[in-house]
Amino acid sequence: MSPEGIRRLYGPEAEANPRGLYEQLRQQHGAVAPVLLHGDHPAWLVLGHRENLEVMRTPSLFSRDSRRWTPFVQEKVAADSPLIPMVGWQPLCVFADGDEHARLRAAVTESLGQFNRQGVRRYVTRYTKQLVAAFEATGQADLIRDYAERLPMLVMTQLMGMPEEGGPRLVEATLDLMKGTETALASNEYVTETLRKHVKRKSKKPGRDLTSQLLGHESDLDEDEVVEHLRLILVAANETTVNLIANTLRLLLTDRRFRASLSGGQMTLPDALEQVLWDAPPLSVIPGRWATGDTKLAGKQIRAGDMLLLGLAAGNVDPDIRPDLSAPVHGNRSHLSFSSGPHECPGQDIGRAIADTGIDTLLTLLPGLELAVPASELKTSAAWLSERVYSLPVRFKPQSSSGTGQRVAADAPPKSQPLPDTAPVSTPIAEPAPLPAAADRRWWSSWVFWR
Repeated sequence: MSPEGIRRLYGPEAEANPRGLYEQLRQQHGAVAPVLLHGDHPAWLVLGHRENLEVMRTPSLFSRDSRRWTPFVQEKVAADSPLIPMVGWQPLCVFADGDEHARLRAAVTESLGQFNRQGVRRYVTRYTKQLVAAFEATGQADLIRDYAERLPMLVMTQLMGMPEEGGPRLVEATLDLMKGTETALASNEYVTETLRKHVKRKSKKPGRDLTSQLLGHESDLDEDEVVEHLRLILVAANETTVNLIANTLRLLLTDRRFRASLSGGQMTLPDALEQVLWDAPPLSVIPGRWATGDTKLAGKQIRAGDMLLLGLAAGNVDPDIRPDLSAPVHGNRSHLSFSSGPHECPGQDIGRAIADTGIDTLLTLLPGLELAVPASELKTSAAWLSERVYSLPVRFKPQSSSGTGQRVAADAPPKSQPLPDTAPVSTPIAEPAPLPAAADRRWWSSWVFWR
C-alpha cells in the first residue's frame, strides 16, 4: 500500500467524526479500506460485518501474532510509538495462536469463571452506592467523571484482590493508555509496574481472587504472563465497560422512544445494553490481525505481514445486514462488539453484569434524574480505538447522604473483603433469572414518570 491519498485513522480530523469517516471509506473502498495509523504506518480497516467475521474466525490466514507485522520486521516502528502498548507483542493469549493460545486462554477463562453473578453484582451495588453518596446531596453530577469512569476499575481491582487506594491513579493511567496519547507509553509502564508488585504480593499470600487463580492455574503461567494478563483484563475491562455504561446512560437520557420502550415493557435493561452494543460499541476498532501470507479479502490484495484492523462500529452498521438502522435488535447478539472466533472476549459477561447492575442501582438511587443541559450540547470523546460521550451533566432530587451510607454498610461486604466462599459456581453471569414482567418494569415506569 502506498501512503499517498490514504486516510489517517488518527488525529483531529479523524476523531472529529469517526463514524462519518467509516462511511466515507465504505463508499470509496467497500468492505475493506486502506488507512494510516500513528507514524503513517499502513493498515487495512475491515468495515463489513461478514468480512470482520471472516478475519476473526480464520486464524490460519489472519494471525494474532503482531511480530509478523512488516514495519516491526523492518524495524520501522519507533520505540516510543503510541502503537506499542496496543500492538507490541507480549506473552498474552491475545497475541498467540494454536496450542499456546489454548493454554493461556484456559487460564484466563477458568479464572474469570470463578466469579458468579451474585458475587460480582454485590461489588457493583456497593461501589455504586459509595460513588452516589459523594454527590447525591448536591442534586447534580457528571455521570461520566463522577460515576462511569470510576465504577469498573473499583470492581475489577477488587476481583483482582488489589488495594482500593490505588484505583484512582490506575483509572487515569488506563484511560490515557487507550487514547494513544504521547504519554501512553509511560501510562502503560505505570500500570504494568503496579501489577507486577501486586503479583509478587499475591504469590506470597494468595487469596480467593483473580490474581491468585492465575498464579495457581494448571496452565503454569510464569510471573510475566500473569502480570501481562492482569494488565490485559484490567485495561480491556475498564475501557470497554466505562464506554458501555456511558453510551447506555446517554441513550436513556436523550432518546424518548428508547425510554418509552423500557417503561412499556417492550425492552428490559439487558435489551437496552444489547441495543447499545450494536449502535455504539465500547470499542470502535480492534488492532489487529496480521496476514500469514498473501491473500484476498473483499477483492483487496492483502500481503503477508499486513495489519488488519477489526472495524466493530462500522461492521455493526453494515447496510448489508442492517438496511434499516432504526429497527430494534432486541435479543440479537450477533453484533461484533465482543469479537468472535477463538479470540472472542472472555470477560464479556462480567462487563454486562457491571453495566446492568450499575445502571439499575444508579437510577434507583437518583429519582428524577435528567440531563442538566440540552442533548445537543453533549460532546463525544473519540480516539482511534473508541468513542463515547465526554460528559453527562445531570440533575436530580437531592438525596440524604446518611441514608445511602447506611444502606452501603448494611448490604455490602466490608472494605477489601474477598468474594464469599460460594463464588466458584458454574452459573454463567450472562443468564440472570428473568424477573416477572411487572417487577421488571416497576422502577423503569417510575423513572420515566419522573422524566
